Formats: sequence, structure tokens, C-alpha cells
Amino acid sequence: MNGFRTFNIEAGLPTLDEARRLVAAEIKQAKREGAKVLKVIHGYGSSGKGGALCVGLRKSFGLRKKEGVIKDFIAGEDFSIFNQQVLALLEAVPGLRGDPDLNLTNEGVTFLWLK
Repeated sequence: MNGFRTFNIEAGLPTLDEARRLVAAEIKQAKREGAKVLKVIHGYGSSGKGGALCVGLRKSFGLRKKEGVIKDFIAGEDFSIFNQQVLALLEAVPGLRGDPDLNLTNEGVTFLWLK
């Protein structure tokens, strides 16, 4: 176990409600397996302003943080070594240093820091 998992929710083209349920189940599974980070690939959408999955899931992640289900979340566009929160996450899960989205400002992914 490298401390993190990747979940491509975009691949199945779910509705937002389906995506929320699938991500919730994936968070539980990742926690059972001892992962500290779940990278969610949700895509950005073709509108140029963020699609339903990107916007809706990130709102859900904010609620999951408030509820204490996750420690925090980091949008892909903020996943950079110049972000203090990311540096703390990389220290907790060194394997993430090899993630291809590090420093790429990828708006189509979000990193969930699990409890």
C-alpha cells in the first residue's frame, strides 16, 4: 500500500447523484484499506467553467470535510509544491510526489485527505 488510491468517476459517465454515492463508497473502501489519500478523477467539463461533476463533487467534498468524513481536500489546480497544504500532504504520503498531476494545475481531479 502506497498510502493513496485513484478513483476515476468520470469514466462511467454517472449523474451527479450517482457520482456522490460512488465516491462515498470509494472513500469508505479506501479508509478500510488504510489509504490516506483518494485521488478522484472527475473531469472538468467541456463548458470551460467546470462541469456538473467537478462543481457538484467539490461542494460535496466541502460538506464531507465539515462532517468530519475527510480531513481536507485539495483541488487539482492547487496541487503544487508551492501550496503549504500540499507540502504537508506530501510529507504524510511521500508516494504522492510521483503523481503525474503534481504541479500541472489539473482542474479535472481532486485529492481527498482521508482521516
